[in-house]
Amino acid sequence: MKAVQVVSDHHIKLFLNFPSLLFANDKNYIRPLDQDIETVFDPKKNKFFRSGECERFIFLNDKHEMVGKIAVFINKKYRQAQPTGGIGFFDCINDQTTANFIFDFAKKRLQEKGMEAMDGPINFGERDKFWGLLIEGFSEPLYAMNYNAPYYKELFENYGFKIYFNQLCFGRKVYDGVNENFLRMHERISKNPAISARRMKIKDLEKYAADFTEVYNKAWANHGEGKEISKAHTLKLFSTLKPVINEHISWFVYENEKPIAMWMNIPDLNQWFKYLDGKFGLWQKLKFLLVKKFKTNKKMVGLVFGIVPEWQRKGIDGYMIWEGTKHFRKTTDFEDYEMQWIGDFNPKMIRIAENLETEVTRKLATYRYIFDRNKAFERHKML
Repeated sequence: MKAVQVVSDHHIKLFLNFPSLLFANDKNYIRPLDQDIETVFDPKKNKFFRSGECERFIFLNDKHEMVGKIAVFINKKYRQAQPTGGIGFFDCINDQTTANFIFDFAKKRLQEKGMEAMDGPINFGERDKFWGLLIEGFSEPLYAMNYNAPYYKELFENYGFKIYFNQLCFGRKVYDGVNENFLRMHERISKNPAISARRMKIKDLEKYAADFTEVYNKAWANHGEGKEISKAHTLKLFSTLKPVINEHISWFVYENEKPIAMWMNIPDLNQWFKYLDGKFGLWQKLKFLLVKKFKTNKKMVGLVFGIVPEWQRKGIDGYMIWEGTKHFRKTTDFEDYEMQWIGDFNPKMIRIAENLETEVTRKLATYRYIFDRNKAFERHKML
């Protein structure tokens, strides 16, 4: 078996196509957009190259057949108890010997660069994309979410990886009953004339970007590993999402004109992208517009939920949820709701999800492998 670094267009094509061949008979597999994968490996588009380095490889057996792939990277801002590198975009045939060869290769590359452990499968980027190994809930993945076969869990754990933290997704049916406590909260808060709930509107995107930034920074920036974001960053994100924003499903709450809470949701893009086979050229963009127009998307995804500290535990969550739910039940076709993953180290956010009367829909895992096998393993610290 040999490793081949991905440098040519031919190698890139093999890297991108391999999962589709591996999961050709898996009805739940949705191929990610090639451009989303390639952006990760483009130093001009991925800011993480400023503080790190990344390389990717494909693996061929003695018959020159492709049997696996992986990305190996270092992010100097990824500070852990020991210098820790990352592996991601791992795919492999169902063979432990092959997987061990790939993991050994990645380990050696990282050791040569001074690393003492590796986490994976993770992204050479933010945690909101391509992060974690699916270990429960093998249904269609959400947009930019990793998907793999069940046997991957054995490949990781048999090698010696241990779960650093679990990633939980929570979901519910849109028309399921709403918690009675939320209804009482809504009734009580509704009597306060200073409080109002408003849905996000595209024509006022800049205003809502500013309001989102204010709430997010107060609610999450000092929470665990959070960091402040700028209005410019939020506006760039909102502008990117503009073609798929549904004005009925993202909500803000105000005290007079001061933003105090937000609940950001978007349609699940994979319900449209699954018809494009990973491509997004001119023809696929036209096809996307047609699919978006004529194929009803019945799944929405929860991105962020936040309340400023001074209004937490005062009923604003129930007020906002019922205001939003009443509205999008009347104005949209959505039937299913699923939240982006929450780390099991974040009990505060898990309680919020559970209060929505959700159930765990899928579980992913971030694994860690410490090179010194005599060193004690510790899970992610609780927030």
